Amino acid sequence: MALRDFKKLVSAKWDEGKFLCIGLDSDFRKIPEHLKKLGPREGITAFNVALVEATKDIAAAYKPNSAFYEAHGEDGWAALSATCEEIRALAPDIPIILDAKRGDIGNTNDGYVTAIFDLLGADAVTVHPYMGKVSLSPFLERKEKGVIVLCRTSNGGSGEFQNLIAKDEPLYKTIARNISEKWNDNGNCGLVVGATYPKEIAEVRAVAKKLPILVPGIGMQGGDIEKSVQAAVDAEGRGMWLSASRSVIFAASGENFAERARECAQDIHSAIQKAL
Repeated sequence: MALRDFKKLVSAKWDEGKFLCIGLDSDFRKIPEHLKKLGPREGITAFNVALVEATKDIAAAYKPNSAFYEAHGEDGWAALSATCEEIRALAPDIPIILDAKRGDIGNTNDGYVTAIFDLLGADAVTVHPYMGKVSLSPFLERKEKGVIVLCRTSNGGSGEFQNLIAKDEPLYKTIARNISEKWNDNGNCGLVVGATYPKEIAEVRAVAKKLPILVPGIGMQGGDIEKSVQAAVDAEGRGMWLSASRSVIFAASGENFAERARECAQDIHSAIQKAL
């Protein structure tokens, strides 16, 4: 597998003015009926391939969520592997972010690193910070890969722990500060901050001025595109992805699903451009 550098891929897309990350949350139950007939392995792969072909001139990144593939066991893993392979073939200049939210002790993370970076060939992965920097060293040491750390997530109830006060500030700000100042030795770290919390995005950007921010939640979760862009963009007018999943890939359920997905992706891309 050819060596790819996440930072270079990302920077090139930002140079093109592209900031939309398309989440391939490809729930087999929701894909079109004509693809369901193929079964999870072939059906999910065909669904994703059609989406990539329709949006590859718009997308800045693709983000498969591993849960929707793992749910189908061997067939799901095969679909995820084939999806990554097809993205590299059809859109070799677009990075793949595996949304897996991994994080464990170091020797366990060695296994995750091998599976995600070496077997699947993903360019980046989402991780959680709860077990600290040392435990995530297997990810962080891969200089050519991206390590995108959960900080202030978009889901309801996320504040139960993330808003707790630690050292006179909310925990999510401490996370952002540590990742920016202590974890980013190889310049390959990023943060996840949900579009449903634009005030918190701005607070994180103020603490982590140079880290890229992945902003999910602009679609079905109702995050505001303009507010998210203005809060997340860095001083150079880049440094972010806005991520949409279900609102794009399941915009239509019939045989024209890819065409409709493209239209939705184009609308979001245009809205991002307008907000910059």
